[in-house]
Amino acid sequence: MSRKQTPSDFLKQIIGRPVVVKLNSGVDYRGVLACLDGYMNIALEQTEEYVNGQLKNKYGDAFIRGNNVLYISTQKRRM
Repeated sequence: MSRKQTPSDFLKQIIGRPVVVKLNSGVDYRGVLACLDGYMNIALEQTEEYVNGQLKNKYGDAFIRGNNVLYISTQKRRM
């Protein structure tokens, strides 16, 4: 019988990979997931901020407070 993957397992597996973090406000942050904690506070590297699908800012490192996060998804690496 195979073990089911929990959300916590998934999040541990994607550390170091490119992700999209969607906020409750509708803003997207795209970058490399550096770390996160049990409160869903997120640290990203090589971060880009998108508003309405348009690139607005680039940040080296960014910290996102967990209560603002709607979801996290993996993204394919850009060429």
